Amino acid sequence: MLLLEAGGDDNSPWIHIPLGYGKHFTNPKVNWLYKNEPDPETAYRKIAQPRGKVIGGSSSINGLVYIRGQREDYDHWRQLGNVGWSYQDVLPYFRKSEDQQNGADEYHGVGGPLAVSNPSDPHPLCEAFIEAAVQSGYPRTKDFNGLNHEGFGYLQLTTRNGRRSSTSTGYLKGAKKRKNLFVIKNAHATRILFEGSKALGIEYLHNGKKHLAKANHEVILSSGAINTPQIMMLSGLGESTELKKHGIEVVANIPEVGCNLQDHYNGRLMYRSNEPFTLNDILNSRLLSVYEGLRYIFKRKGFLSMGASYAAGFFRTDPALASPDIQAGLALFSTDKVGEGLHPFSGFSVIVRLLRPESRGNIFLKGNNPLDAPAIHPNFLHSKNDQDNLVAGFKAMREVLKSPAINKFIQSEYAPGESTASDSELLEFLRQKGGTSFHPVGTCRMGIDNKAVVDSRLRVNGIKNLRIVDASIMPTIVSGNTNAPTIMIAEKASDMILEDLK
Repeated sequence: MLLLEAGGDDNSPWIHIPLGYGKHFTNPKVNWLYKNEPDPETAYRKIAQPRGKVIGGSSSINGLVYIRGQREDYDHWRQLGNVGWSYQDVLPYFRKSEDQQNGADEYHGVGGPLAVSNPSDPHPLCEAFIEAAVQSGYPRTKDFNGLNHEGFGYLQLTTRNGRRSSTSTGYLKGAKKRKNLFVIKNAHATRILFEGSKALGIEYLHNGKKHLAKANHEVILSSGAINTPQIMMLSGLGESTELKKHGIEVVANIPEVGCNLQDHYNGRLMYRSNEPFTLNDILNSRLLSVYEGLRYIFKRKGFLSMGASYAAGFFRTDPALASPDIQAGLALFSTDKVGEGLHPFSGFSVIVRLLRPESRGNIFLKGNNPLDAPAIHPNFLHSKNDQDNLVAGFKAMREVLKSPAINKFIQSEYAPGESTASDSELLEFLRQKGGTSFHPVGTCRMGIDNKAVVDSRLRVNGIKNLRIVDASIMPTIVSGNTNAPTIMIAEKASDMILEDLK
């Protein structure tokens, strides 16, 4: 088996230190540094779309939050006709992939490659955030990945002993010992090779030279929701008129390649704290930074052991909804732009995320050069319902932050600011300041209709020996972070690949 990775090794210490994820937003060594195309609904901004360019992919640079999504997400996939993808079908693969520090039960597994743990050092703001939600009438939940997804509580993280657990550390590290596995790093796949409608292998660039690799059984694309459709189109699989426009020979007319792009658009409430105990205070003080470094080195605790968030909530903007449509996460820092410097004052944020957007985007080629970034059109907030629901979720969390449990730590609302009060003003704030949750999915959709890109066994429709295994196959986005579901997809795909070899 040959594995090609466009990036290099995951040997940077900041990859393995959880808080180091903040250093990856602008690092071209591990990040493709993509940006969305300007769009009027998001104020014509080029919004950063980080994607992992390193062994382990985005699991090596993400915020380490372990969320599977809701039972209803997967049951919906099955209702769309995708046999084998209901919640009960996929739960064994979540359990198989997991090494849960709390032990095994009906929903969790132990001994798997991916370490999942509780926050090692909870912060007073986290408990205050959860208690504020309870005071506002929301339930407390002990496990977002168990029986009940709804409510507020502590998140689980992909960490072990204060260090990141990724697909590289969990899966590839052990697999490298196998004699039948060859890994080539800094190898940029440029196109799939075909004989008629049969995939024969891959063309790739390595050390400035073009190479060909022939597949004995099949080619597996696992390049994510942005790069997988790009490679597909460069290889002649896509909407025929669009391919011909770029001088690409059409192998198969598959119009929905690159379509159905979904992501979780979000907005951030930011507050000045009256207590100097946020990450802002730590990183703006040399003495406190040294202290935190020593805490991490000797105890694997403190801010360096934390992911993007410790505490979160899932709730419904309308009681009539069957399940939560908003995710809110507490971040123990504040910044005008994620990936850049923190505010000079003590501050924290609450990220309000739209879980089930109606808006659909697209990935297009800018040309036929495989080294050029694709054109990313997420079409955020193109749906009126998306606008209304996100504003409603934003307002709901604003009310939670007025509850006594957390309000005692608040000096003032920094953004959007108390003067921004009407629905129209809040929507404009979300247009101007909102962003992606870095959860792109769906661009090579699984389905049973004649427009679907892959079937329920992730084989590209109309093409032999080509399978897609990544978040691009999701027909609809899951209601939460996408790392755990993508790993589940890979676990399930590995069984299907072995079964199809027989």
